[in-house]
Amino acid sequence: MTSKQRAYLKGLAMNITPVLQIGKSGLTPEFTQSVSEALEARELIKIHVLKNCADDGREIAAMLSERTRSQVVQVIGRMIVLYKPAKEEKNRKIILS
Repeated sequence: MTSKQRAYLKGLAMNITPVLQIGKSGLTPEFTQSVSEALEARELIKIHVLKNCADDGREIAAMLSERTRSQVVQVIGRMIVLYKPAKEEKNRKIILS
């Protein structure tokens, strides 16, 4: 992903609300599955890391990115933004040039 594409996705992410929250249970297989489903439906998602979560936001983002085969757009404080294009061309909502 180029810096221009990342900047474009950051701009899109400014206006979306977090769709998932990760708490004290951390990264469970169920949570990873939820992230995968949300990425397939929306392509760009924001995840909020709650204060009672012991793990670091960057570590969580890296693990989620690896497990879901997505890309980390940004991590700011306790917010993680992930992007993964839809599998089928016709279902893609975000076009990166």
